[in-house]
Amino acid sequence: MMPDPVEYIGYLAMALLVISFIPKQLKAIRIINFSGCIFFVIYGVLLGWKWPIIISNGLIAVIQLYHLFVKKQAPAEDKRA
Repeated sequence: MMPDPVEYIGYLAMALLVISFIPKQLKAIRIINFSGCIFFVIYGVLLGWKWPIIISNGLIAVIQLYHLFVKKQAPAEDKRA
């Protein structure tokens, strides 16, 4: 039996979330995590408006965007080298 196509979006979101913990550069982590969050939001909508999935990942996506584009980070602030 083939999985529902909606499940593939959930698997992609999950994979991006897990992969976001691999890079050492904070910017890469934020970009990958943001992408995963967006796919989780889409997944939550396609599942029939599952608000806990949509709200939590939507808020995390906004936080990632804030850190990527609004908050100016000093290079020394990233201590994950």
